[in-house]
Amino acid sequence: MEEILNKLIDENRHITQQGEVATYIPALGKADPWDLGICIADMDGNIYKAGDYNKKFTIQSISKTISLMLALMDNGEELVFEKVGMEPTGDAFNSIIKLETIMPSRPLNPMINAGAIVISSLIKGKNKEEKFQRLLNFMRKISGNDKLNINKEIYLSEKSSGDRNRAMAYFMRDVGIIEGDIEDVLDVYFRQCSIEVDSIDIAKIGLFLANRGVVPQTGERVVSEHIARAVKTFMVTCGMYNGSGEFAIKVGIPAKSGVGGGIMASIPHRMGIGLYGPSLDDKGNSIGGYKMLEDLSKSLNLSIF
Repeated sequence: MEEILNKLIDENRHITQQGEVATYIPALGKADPWDLGICIADMDGNIYKAGDYNKKFTIQSISKTISLMLALMDNGEELVFEKVGMEPTGDAFNSIIKLETIMPSRPLNPMINAGAIVISSLIKGKNKEEKFQRLLNFMRKISGNDKLNINKEIYLSEKSSGDRNRAMAYFMRDVGIIEGDIEDVLDVYFRQCSIEVDSIDIAKIGLFLANRGVVPQTGERVVSEHIARAVKTFMVTCGMYNGSGEFAIKVGIPAKSGVGGGIMASIPHRMGIGLYGPSLDDKGNSIGGYKMLEDLSKSLNLSIF
């Protein structure tokens, strides 16, 4: 397997030069666009890796899958989906346009920024510190890495440059979708996006979802099978931003990307895959990671369709 992965890295590294690293969060612009790494964690406990698999990066929008699981456990499905819809948008992940033009005025799904901010606001806790700590502890458990923590430079960079997210959040409080102090809500959101991981960490989270909400290493059920299935479904329909439909046809597996360059994929009952390549395409997905997943899906027949 590692021979296959090393070949994937060698064949696709040049593609990273066709994209660009994210700069709208200034600290993300420091990433090396040549970086490309992959890790597979399978149901038998094997870990296969190649390339820059141990490079640290911030989880960014991949965290939306994790906050969604926690919010569903905290509040139940009915309340969560009263405030956030279940449909793809066709718009960019940070688009604000449909918040005002659709009725009821709520985000269309939890994988876009507006929806993820609402989801973060639903995490239980007496203050923003307790809410974030619960999310971090949850992520540590399902990844099997109790050392996960935030990258403070990225967190502060996100916080200082997040005016579009603030605009969406204040609008949503105005129409009754979000309650409470907006800066506190956003602080939890910025922190969750700034958690630092590597390809192994997100491969293990993908494996957790592939194993229907059970941590494979311990056998502990952390979320219900229904919640795990719902999250994987959102990954298929909305996980690759406004490129999710094309990705479903070309690759055919549940996946969630982040502008830090990560992609987490989950093949039900089989494996989790973590990829890293900070050079992004025009939709905000890792351009090298996307192509490696496409090649891997074809060679190993991973499509769920």
